[in-house]
Amino acid sequence: MRTLIQAFRTKELRKKIFFVLGMIIIYRIGAFIPAPGVSEQAVRECTASTGSENFIGLVNLFSGGAMLQLSIFALGVMPYITASIVIQLLRVVIPRFETLHKEGQSGEAKLTQYTRYLTIGLAILQSTTIVVTAKSGALFNYQCPNIIPDGSIWTLVVMVLVMTGGTGLIMWMAELITEKGIGQGMSILIFLSICSGFLPQLWQIGYGTNGSDGNWGKFAIVTGVLLVIMVFVNYVELSQRRIPVQYTRRMIGRKMYGGSSTYLPLKINMSGVIPPIFASSILAIPTLIAQFGKSDAGWVQWINTNLANSTTLWYILLYALMIVFFTFFYTEITFNPDETADNMKQYGGFIPGIRAGNATARYLKYVINRLNTVGAVYLLFVALLPTVLIMALNLNTQLPFGGTTILIIAGVGLDTLRQAKAQTEQYQYAGFLFENNEHIEGK
Repeated sequence: MRTLIQAFRTKELRKKIFFVLGMIIIYRIGAFIPAPGVSEQAVRECTASTGSENFIGLVNLFSGGAMLQLSIFALGVMPYITASIVIQLLRVVIPRFETLHKEGQSGEAKLTQYTRYLTIGLAILQSTTIVVTAKSGALFNYQCPNIIPDGSIWTLVVMVLVMTGGTGLIMWMAELITEKGIGQGMSILIFLSICSGFLPQLWQIGYGTNGSDGNWGKFAIVTGVLLVIMVFVNYVELSQRRIPVQYTRRMIGRKMYGGSSTYLPLKINMSGVIPPIFASSILAIPTLIAQFGKSDAGWVQWINTNLANSTTLWYILLYALMIVFFTFFYTEITFNPDETADNMKQYGGFIPGIRAGNATARYLKYVINRLNTVGAVYLLFVALLPTVLIMALNLNTQLPFGGTTILIIAGVGLDTLRQAKAQTEQYQYAGFLFENNEHIEGK
């Protein structure tokens, strides 16, 4: 709170905050503007009576409810998230991408350009899938067949183009927020989208649908547990395993460099929120495929029974195994112990008691494996506790991908506040130097 008050007192930061708020307003308005060819009245009736827990539900979560409303921002930030993750994974497969990553700012700019192209391609693919499922009625479990009254090819093509253009606009807005605002633009839009669907669904536990079928006791229990989890998540996300690093003294020309002591910070949860998102996405795909099969088929019934509900034993077991796998897999991709050890050796750094080079790389792998084990247990606890809570309290309303939601809200909130605090201190120091400028120059 103190950081926000100080930010509003600074003119430059106040402009940045208002700019971010303006982008947020535009984003939320676009989430309620229906795409051309969509029956708004039919959409309202369907969203009030049906829901979705498959891949469509995941996209709807990251779009702030805009997907099930078939708005111009129906895809939300999901194509960009998917494209960013795919580009990171391709660094392992395509040597060219790894070379660009090592080139610094110019290489990262090229990877960002590839991410944009892939985002548009995925937006075309996902918007086509959504439009086709909406036209066939599968989007709302075949209960609302009149979502698109005019099912001509031209209407469907226009809807795909509009939704794809909306994704491009969201990507541009996110980059503007990052450049001219406070915080990471895409993360802020994800945070806003999740909160817009998460908070009303949480309120529905106590209030109910019409104010008479809710349970305020269960609402208090769920809210209290979520606050405790939020505090726990903040504590773990800020925790670090600091590995001491000593740099030897080197004579370059007539100057002596090095001789300092520092540390290598390693987070307990190095994979972030990626494992739960990957696990949720993969487990949602079979449910999406089952919607196109015959309802009396054996494989369709098995999927609807065991994977369509996040509280079934099969879903929980597969979800937990995938979280553990992706925790180790994603960390292996994003953090390279051999590269880190080589960089330390190149600049004369070493870990006390550990030889430079291969021995340092082996030690880092050992530490990372232990951190990943703790991080996987931590992710399992946060991701599965809301599901266990729903089962214990016998709630009809499900928190949207519970643990993933909490991790994103806590992570984005911490990162945004950290950047706001850094910029606040920067402008405070700048003002101090400016005020004493005349005295320093002797004018």
